[in-house]
Amino acid sequence: MPAMSLASIPSPSEGVWYLGPLPIRGYTVCIMLGIVAAVIIAERRWRARGGAPGTMMDLAVWGIPFGIVGARLYHVITDWQLYFGPDAPYRPIDTILIWSDSGPGWRGLGVWGAVALGGVGVWIACRRRGIAVSAVADAVAPAIAIGQAIGRWCNYFNQELFGGPTDLPWGLEIEAGRPGTVPGVSTYHPTFLYESLWSLALGLLLIWAGRRFTLRHGRLFALYVAGYTAGRFWIEGLRVDPANEILGMRLNQWTSIVLFLGALAYVYLTRNKDSEESLGAERVPAGVK
Repeated sequence: MPAMSLASIPSPSEGVWYLGPLPIRGYTVCIMLGIVAAVIIAERRWRARGGAPGTMMDLAVWGIPFGIVGARLYHVITDWQLYFGPDAPYRPIDTILIWSDSGPGWRGLGVWGAVALGGVGVWIACRRRGIAVSAVADAVAPAIAIGQAIGRWCNYFNQELFGGPTDLPWGLEIEAGRPGTVPGVSTYHPTFLYESLWSLALGLLLIWAGRRFTLRHGRLFALYVAGYTAGRFWIEGLRVDPANEILGMRLNQWTSIVLFLGALAYVYLTRNKDSEESLGAERVPAGVK
């Protein structure tokens, strides 16, 4: 059993602050900051490619609500026993009450569902504006990764989804008695930090790759999927929170494998695709109105 580390990362003493009667939750703040950062970065990239200003904000109006619904659906489907099992800690109604303290609240969200159903919302918006969804996907790929790097800090404020015990200098201090903790051990792998750093590095790498190579028609987005799932696979293996398993591996690890292979296959199959992609509007040169 690891000894107590001489150096460690302290967890916040609380994750909720009150502005009068209004609760300000660190979890929600991190997610919102990640979304805002992603939209800003995507907008800059879209305009640099020649797209009309404001497009990413318009698409976000569709993508964000769809993404929240998708994130919740994925969580409920993959952890259905938390709501419908014989010893379920939450009520079935808590599947939709994401703002309520009676259930997991905003904590019950899954990245895979957010990206998948959020993409459906963006696709609908792109169809309405005559924009190629593949062009949008490549613009938002690094933005999503950097947004995830920010949003993943939500788990820090809730002291959740950490890894196994460790005495490394960057071990995360977790309060005794929380699910997954070991008696006598106070520091654990900060998997939220690992994923945050991985996502940040991935986002910067995608920005470089997009400038260095011609990665259009969704290929840059596919590289985001491959890169994120590669990191998520090993980080998921460090986590000790309860999860459904198949053949000894966590469900999210199997999801990572399937998506990783699918992303690489997409890059290969579209390697020669170089037709024009509609941006919905031509860039207006500076000074021309």
